[in-house]
This record gives sequence, structure tokens and C-alpha cells, in this order.
Amino acid sequence: MINHTVLFKLKEFVSEDQKGAIRSKIAHELLALKEKVEVLKYIQVGQNYELNTSSFDICLVTHFETFNDLDIYRVHPDHLIVFELIKANTVNRAVVDFEF
Repeated sequence: MINHTVLFKLKEFVSEDQKGAIRSKIAHELLALKEKVEVLKYIQVGQNYELNTSSFDICLVTHFETFNDLDIYRVHPDHLIVFELIKANTVNRAVVDFEF
């Protein structure tokens, strides 16, 4: 099984309400991928409990049966749509992929 973990740091927003809304939208769109991407076996999305923090804002944990399945996920059209939303609203990310 392959674990794919991604941390996202959101860009600065005018207000905490706006940042909270974007965090929630990203989380919702990521979780919706479970029904759209067949190779995605498990997904969990966590939002940092603090809105104003210097650490990362969102954590994504996904599982795939193989690295090939992870590669399929990366180029899946529905994932690419969410990826664009994330790219437009983040300034940094960190990724770790490992077999367990």
C-alpha cells in the first residue's frame, strides 16, 4: 500500500473568514475525489485548528495500492481540477510518499 501525504500552506487572505472558507472548500473538493477516482482507496483531510499560524493549514492523507495508481491519480482530470484550486490559493506544500 502507498501512503501519499501532502501539507498545504495557504496564501494570505484579507480576512480569517475568507481563509476559513477557502480551507473548507479545498477540504470538501479533496474529499469528493473519493467518489471520482477509482484508484483512490482512502482519503483523509485535516485542517489545522488555528487559522493564523506559521505552520501548514491543510493535511491530505491518501492511500493507493501501487505507485502506478498514485501516478494515475496525479493526472486524473478530477484531481487536476482540485489541483488548480489548491495551486491558486497556496504558497507552499510538502509531500511524502512511502510504501507501508
